[in-house]
Amino acid sequence: MKNAGQSSIRRAVPVGIGHYLPSRVVPNSEFEAKVDTTDEWIKSRSGIERRHFAADDEATSDLGINAAKAALKDAGLTPDDIDAVIVATSTPDLTFPSVATMIQSGLGMTRGFAFDVQAVCAGFIYALSTANAYIVSGQASRVLVIGAETFSRIMDWDDRTTSVLFGDGAGALILEAQDAEGTSEDRGVLAVDLHSDGQYRDLLYVDGGVSRTQSTGVLKMEGREVFRHAVEKLAQTAHTALARANLSADDVTWVVPHQANLRIITRTAQKMGVEMDRVIVTVQDHGNTSAASIPLALSTGVAEGKIKKGDLLVAEAIGGGLAWGSAVLRW
Repeated sequence: MKNAGQSSIRRAVPVGIGHYLPSRVVPNSEFEAKVDTTDEWIKSRSGIERRHFAADDEATSDLGINAAKAALKDAGLTPDDIDAVIVATSTPDLTFPSVATMIQSGLGMTRGFAFDVQAVCAGFIYALSTANAYIVSGQASRVLVIGAETFSRIMDWDDRTTSVLFGDGAGALILEAQDAEGTSEDRGVLAVDLHSDGQYRDLLYVDGGVSRTQSTGVLKMEGREVFRHAVEKLAQTAHTALARANLSADDVTWVVPHQANLRIITRTAQKMGVEMDRVIVTVQDHGNTSAASIPLALSTGVAEGKIKKGDLLVAEAIGGGLAWGSAVLRW
């Protein structure tokens, strides 16, 4: 009970987490027959050993629905308890309607509102920030935040530098409004930091789209340049978000990075001054799942007993746009 005169603030607190991976597991060896590459080359360049690909009849919304159901079960909630669904994706089922409304329907949810966020690999951070804003402002009390992707649909299978990096999957996080003291010891989202710079759009993009080519297109990437920007920008945004929460890297229990490349993850941790034993790494099993990457890593970290209630987490990601950002939250 608060004393008279004490004020409280609303925090967006995680109350449920879940994920879904398609059943088809694709080891690096499968690529050896398709392109000029080897298992050892892929592992040495990216740290990836395997990834999951969606079945032909499995769409992004299907992955998201399964992840959402897992998160609802974890939270002990029903779809009727959710006020909003925000889905981060760059691989929607259709041009419209949004994947979020498809997931809303798939869950049997007829109340609230749902929409998609598109910031490629940084999408989950953008969606998390948006959900936090709805909760803090009082416009929603519980928000289901999902990252879901079927990047296997936009690969150039003749390009050995990109086709081996990506996978499919979905992760879902439920945030709930709870009263808090307004200090860095609170549970929930403590700070976010978002950026984009469109002058770098040609470093990572898909060469198709409704308005320009009326086609889906395939992913194109300048890997070396993306690597350079990623390490610099990810460490910087993480420090900025921590400073906004009046915290430092020494306070961090776990860094939960976008799982794009093990070398990027390692270098970014070094620049942050965080040892790798405090970094959640799943890239070896999932590949780069774009906007699904961070919630997949969060869910895996919880399932493995690493992430526990009260732990301080920093999540950071960078993707096409370029768009990047970070979030600090206490589990």
